[in-house]
Amino acid sequence: MQGGREVIREIVVEDGNGLRIDRYLSECCADMSRSYLQKLVKEGNVLVNGQSVKSNYKVSDGDQIRMELPAAMEPEIIAEPMELDVIYEDSDIILINKPKGMVVHPAPGHYSGTLVNGLMYHCRNDLSGINGVLRPGIVHRIDMDTTGVLIACKSDMAHNAIAKQLKEHSITRKYYAIVHGALKDESGTIDAPIGRHPVNRKKMSINHQNGRKAITHFRVLQRFDRFTYVECQLETGRTHQIRVHLASIGHPLLGDQVYGPAKCPYPLQGQTLHAAVLGIRHPRTGEYLEFSAPLPVYFQELLTSMC
Repeated sequence: MQGGREVIREIVVEDGNGLRIDRYLSECCADMSRSYLQKLVKEGNVLVNGQSVKSNYKVSDGDQIRMELPAAMEPEIIAEPMELDVIYEDSDIILINKPKGMVVHPAPGHYSGTLVNGLMYHCRNDLSGINGVLRPGIVHRIDMDTTGVLIACKSDMAHNAIAKQLKEHSITRKYYAIVHGALKDESGTIDAPIGRHPVNRKKMSINHQNGRKAITHFRVLQRFDRFTYVECQLETGRTHQIRVHLASIGHPLLGDQVYGPAKCPYPLQGQTLHAAVLGIRHPRTGEYLEFSAPLPVYFQELLTSMC
């Protein structure tokens, strides 16, 4: 463990919908409990537009929130040699084809063997520091059991540029998934707000009252007897968005034990979801670049067995 330091988080409210600030922050900061966030607000460590507020303050779009997190002891994250499937790399960014079962960044219970541990070794610690010592270089993430393209940033300049594109929803993100059942339409759009589950904080859910705007476009790629192979394109990027949206229309992802059936007819590790395409404007040149990752072997074999 190493000595901590005061951490500053700054958030500009979007899709606030008049939520209480403690509830809004619990949606944005999944790594902190609502009671802890309420404590921060009560102790004056949360400022809105430069002023301290109470927990019942209702946020408005455009509010500038500044959170001052007290110093804490932070675990020391060690650079670890590992084989990374590098899709592209330059002095600003690196794109990885993440395998199934790999956690993106350290968190309680996962302080080694994560993508960050491997990136720290591969990049010789030349990673952006905006997200602190636990998430160097990480500007977005995909679930542990989701495979495919993920971008990391080597400088704060690159990090800010990619984060801006994510906020503007200008990044191209296409995923392949296998879902239960037969989708009625060949293509469509799911527009339903997503927020933290009201009972189980580890889950997300459709939440029309307190959720944030979430849009997923889908199209059918292939139909099978009991399943459908689909492409999903994200317009927004909420936590578990594809998994929650498809489950909400009665077609959960095959293998998803959180949002789908408890029993799976195939021996799978988690949901069948692959981040196939990521398109960005390069943070330095502004050139549009598109990167892709092939379907993992297990996914290809699964599709073949269904034919």
